[in-house]
Amino acid sequence: MFQFENFDAFISMGGHGPYVWGAYGLSLTIMTWLALAPLRRQRVLLATLRQRIHAQDQKGGGQ
Repeated sequence: MFQFENFDAFISMGGHGPYVWGAYGLSLTIMTWLALAPLRRQRVLLATLRQRIHAQDQKGGGQ
């Protein structure tokens, strides 16, 4: 904490800490969601495709 006297001063940031850390938290949350949402969507789509293929094979349509 180069510009701050101690860790508590770093966390409070001269009274602006809640806004700064809130912005960091919100940004981290959004970036995490942006990284994980496509992976979840891919897993759901692959499961749906597997079910359709299995259902088609059960009908005798797959050759």
